[in-house]
Amino acid sequence: MPEMQTWQKMRDQIQSQLERQTGDGVEPWNRKIKAAAPADEPALRGWLEQQGVTGYPATLLVWETFGYPDFLLASADTLVDGQYADRLSLRPVFDAVLTAVSALGAVEVQARKTYVSLVTPRRTFAIVQASTKKRVDVGLRLGDVEPQGNLLLAKSLGNETINRRLALEAVDDLGDEELGWLRRAYEANI
Repeated sequence: MPEMQTWQKMRDQIQSQLERQTGDGVEPWNRKIKAAAPADEPALRGWLEQQGVTGYPATLLVWETFGYPDFLLASADTLVDGQYADRLSLRPVFDAVLTAVSALGAVEVQARKTYVSLVTPRRTFAIVQASTKKRVDVGLRLGDVEPQGNLLLAKSLGNETINRRLALEAVDDLGDEELGWLRRAYEANI
């Protein structure tokens, strides 16, 4: 099964992005922010935008200034355990999906507070979310593929690029059709 990545790794990646975009790392930006003394988060975001810092790097600097959310400081295992704490019967479904993706190729598993992202070296191709107490949804990034068979329309899973989903209630629901859609999403996003 692939190793789950923590938010610390994502923080490091965002810090590298900040350095590439601006030439400065987190500590120099923290000093600049302290000197600018923004009153609140909106003021800081506005100031950062004027400096050309947007997106994930801006969010990182907001967290550096006003504090990191608790879920960012938790381990990947703690985050996933929390997602399945009140739906223990679904944890084997999650584990089966991770086992299946390990056969696809290079996949990074990134635990979030309410879902887990599955990421190719290029971008997120799927998410796994315990959507109800009886169902795990595997959201897939499949572009223009029309819903068919067990491939359903996805609404509000992860982000707008996750446009299809597989609804799994048991490990046995992860059959050949579902594994094929998972592989197709992976291959479309490498």
